[in-house]
Amino acid sequence: MAKKSSIARNKKRLRMVAQYAEKRAALKATMADPDVSDEAFYAARDKLTKLPRNSSPVRIKNRCNVTGRPRAFIRRYGLSRLTFRELALQGKIPGVTKSSW
Repeated sequence: MAKKSSIARNKKRLRMVAQYAEKRAALKATMADPDVSDEAFYAARDKLTKLPRNSSPVRIKNRCNVTGRPRAFIRRYGLSRLTFRELALQGKIPGVTKSSW
């Protein structure tokens, strides 16, 4: 089990990303527009840098939904490899069986 503070910090980042997504997208669209003036471009860049760092989607860490483990994350199931193996062997993940050959 991961530290509660690490899990809480990541949840806070998820909330902040959702909160600032619209504003961040608008500023990035302004910066990407080739017809925008230099002053507007620099103003948008300055506003983007003033947004909280944790509102950037890059800062979100993939964590296991059950244990919060940050490593060996399987995106398709949202679980770490350890939790995935436990649940698969118990038959709790539909369509997943242990292979043998």
